[in-house]
Amino acid sequence: MDTQKSPWKKSKEFLSEHNLYLGVDGGGTKTQVAIINGKKKVIGEAFSGVSNPLRIGIEKAVNNIFLAIDRACDEAGRSRSDIVSIECGLAGVRREDLRQTIRKLIIERFRIKTVEVLTDAEIALYGTTLGKEGLVVIAGTGSVCIGQNAKGEKFTAGGWGPLAGDEGGGAGIARRALQAIAKASDGRGKPTALSKLAVDYFRAGKLEDLSVAIYAPHIDNTKIAGFAKCVIETAKAGDEVALELLDEAGRELGIAANAVIRNLKLQKRKFPIGLVGGIFHAGELIVKPFLRTVHKVAPKAYIVEPKFSPAVAAALMAFENFKKYVTSNNGTRKS
Repeated sequence: MDTQKSPWKKSKEFLSEHNLYLGVDGGGTKTQVAIINGKKKVIGEAFSGVSNPLRIGIEKAVNNIFLAIDRACDEAGRSRSDIVSIECGLAGVRREDLRQTIRKLIIERFRIKTVEVLTDAEIALYGTTLGKEGLVVIAGTGSVCIGQNAKGEKFTAGGWGPLAGDEGGGAGIARRALQAIAKASDGRGKPTALSKLAVDYFRAGKLEDLSVAIYAPHIDNTKIAGFAKCVIETAKAGDEVALELLDEAGRELGIAANAVIRNLKLQKRKFPIGLVGGIFHAGELIVKPFLRTVHKVAPKAYIVEPKFSPAVAAALMAFENFKKYVTSNNGTRKS
């Protein structure tokens, strides 16, 4: 076995200066990759397109992952052959068969054994709790909550995608906004500044044509979810309908968190909750109703800033996985 295909022969020391550890955070809008060295220092980061296999298929998802990896290696000025461990956190991979298929494709490309594919929620959780008790809520294109208790037990709520879920995520907020606009247009609901913004955002020309524009073939879930940014800005400007939509979104995210809290029996515990994703740029407009909902079940829960971004958290997990692999297979140092 040559050294190009196998990093295991490069050094018996798992902290070799040549070794790189790579994390992938892939979702319904973008893919982010982070590379760290043996000192756990980030030396390269890069982005590419969507890598949720349920949205664009496995082949396109994996190609976007590889593209982001190549870009990160270029930024770091390092070879892909130095990568010894990969942790990949993706949206849309709750099914075991999807995770294993993607893992196999990554192994075939990099010729390394330490490759793990998890959900994006799992790497975000590690970025908040570092493996300890707590929760993380992701509200980006979609929405999901995952938590872990002191016993190491995990539970997930949400993550059902745009048809069955995404409450509180970009797609869910945008969908509810479009419903409010439709009702306002027909006189079934309150008028809102969102109506004009939707006409502009979806390039409908006029409100009467919005129903045609939003169902156009090129309007995908990512494009629809992007309208949530307009909802946030309109709410900040004081629009009553937009404010109600964000309050509802915060409550929905809180309901998901409460399902996790109850399952893990954390009601009486003091634990952190990390908030990840662009929807939380709304600030108190969404965080306040979220916390109000959570505190009805777990009054000691508190919000924290994630310690690491999901991509960097995944890279740190890749480091730990490689350490475990070497310890169990090569009998090298345990420190």
